[in-house]
Amino acid sequence: MPDTRELTYDPADLWELTLEDLEALEVGAGILGTGGGGNPYQGKLLTREAMKAGHKMTILATDKIADDALCMSIGGIGAPVVGTERIREGREGLRCLQGMEELTGRKMDAIVCEEIGGANSMNPLVAAALGGLPVLDCDGMGRAFPEMQMTTFSIYGHSSTPSVMCDLHGNRVVFQHAVTEVFHERMARACVVAQGGAAMLATAPMPASFVRQNAIPQSYTKAIRLGRAVLDARRNGDDPVATVCALEGGRHVFTGKITDLKRHLRGGFAVGDLELGGFDGFQGQTASIAIQNEFLIFRREGEVEVTVPDLIIVLDVDTGYPITTEMLRYGQRIAVLAVPCHDLLRSARALDVVGPAAFGYPEIPFAPLAPLGQAA
Repeated sequence: MPDTRELTYDPADLWELTLEDLEALEVGAGILGTGGGGNPYQGKLLTREAMKAGHKMTILATDKIADDALCMSIGGIGAPVVGTERIREGREGLRCLQGMEELTGRKMDAIVCEEIGGANSMNPLVAAALGGLPVLDCDGMGRAFPEMQMTTFSIYGHSSTPSVMCDLHGNRVVFQHAVTEVFHERMARACVVAQGGAAMLATAPMPASFVRQNAIPQSYTKAIRLGRAVLDARRNGDDPVATVCALEGGRHVFTGKITDLKRHLRGGFAVGDLELGGFDGFQGQTASIAIQNEFLIFRREGEVEVTVPDLIIVLDVDTGYPITTEMLRYGQRIAVLAVPCHDLLRSARALDVVGPAAFGYPEIPFAPLAPLGQAA
């Protein structure tokens, strides 16, 4: 159908990303991904190819779009290891956009990022660029989570169906209605397993006014700023681990070598445990991290110190670059950082969905991590 969309924003307010921005986004989104969200390097390659083909990646501040503008969130679904081993075709997100517009009979005004972590920071950029739309400078997690109901959009009242899922083969699946967000996650997860373990999914459109109130703000600005800081630290010979902590109000909680790694696919997720033996200032100590696509629980000497939804970040100790769960290997030397999550993830309503109990740890209470320099 012909595009009769009337602009709901001023084109002068668009921020067009450069290749340099993309390099920084790869690093920053990898850090915020807490091990998940898909491999950011592969996401960067797809995005870069779209840019080279002449497609513009544009970001728009959430306060620069009309309240009634229609915004559709999009992201990858599946196990990160599958996304690494099986390269995406590249137009899955565009097919999701087209499918949603056909399903609703409405043109979308902007794309919203489901999760800023990992490759899922790039997926909306490609879909939006191919569809001629901007991406709003926000997301629904401020990090990465393994399940769809764990967005702030769902937590604060948005029903994510009808939704559209597309795979690299050209299949399109519509979830017309789910009675709860958890049921939607379960049905979509079963479907993505049948599609080979990885797909793209677009959820029901939202008015910009709802996005503005309930999204994690300035996610792209933050990720790119963080990535630039790490790249600059490496060029200047500074400590990238300390740089991340300083920017994000976090702390360096462990340095160690991976002494054991258990990781396997279960129900469309990569689950497992990571065991560490300390060195440098942590010599003689042991630690562990529980995994479900992302890093969930950090323990030192068997005692819980950091839990989801606060961010547990794993960096290469020498380069400061983030390591995603599918890239973990025995013997790697890593630094573990703990960073406070956004306040939208700390309400009682949010903790019911993204707190430790939601991941099968009802015995572990969430103890909010205070920014460095503040009392806990």
